[in-house]
Amino acid sequence: MSTPPVGPIVEGWTPRAWPEPVTLEGRFVRLEPLRSEHAATMTADALAAPDDWSYLGPGPFTEAQAFSAVVALQAAAKDAQFFAVIDKMTGEAKGYLSLMRIDTANGVIEIGNIWYGRSLQRRPAGTEAVFLLAAYVFDQLGYRRFEWKCNDLNAPSRRAAERLGFIYEGTFRQHMIIKGRNRDTAWYAMTDQDWCTVKPAFEAWLDPDNVTADGSQRRRLADIRAVA
Repeated sequence: MSTPPVGPIVEGWTPRAWPEPVTLEGRFVRLEPLRSEHAATMTADALAAPDDWSYLGPGPFTEAQAFSAVVALQAAAKDAQFFAVIDKMTGEAKGYLSLMRIDTANGVIEIGNIWYGRSLQRRPAGTEAVFLLAAYVFDQLGYRRFEWKCNDLNAPSRRAAERLGFIYEGTFRQHMIIKGRNRDTAWYAMTDQDWCTVKPAFEAWLDPDNVTADGSQRRRLADIRAVA
């Protein structure tokens, strides 16, 4: 009788730690634990761009008080660790993101609840924020899998996931109901083995030698990763 196939043994595996409310420093941004007071410097962007909330659970917002209330709830969350994205040019919070759906036993964690104000969008700062969290998840906490999930209709989020090195794994149909509407969810992930090639590409892209005089990147991240 043949032996059924089984996966390889994960040598020396132990459950990983829950992410801490740490501060992570980059060249362009600093990630620090989200606090209620961070809402003050994010409110103008949050109210000015209602379309940015189309695929997120909260929003859109028409009043500062409503946005501040959501930030306060996220800052107090016990099942996720939220981070404010601090633009180091201004010292102000201009967005937030989180580590969520945390599975310490299996070393799986998701980046989600990503909202960037317009000053972070299409800038190295936004990319660096994801890099800082990925480095924390893989290099410091030792997780095996880093997930990215989004509405299947959210083309910008899907492009971002692929650009950042996450691999598309499939779509979960009728996965959720958000704001009364069906959501099919596209699943992406990066493993610790993927990180071995994705990390050097991030570092090369963020290197000062890759920045032009006007602040743009000389080489695209996807192009750097393609030759890594």
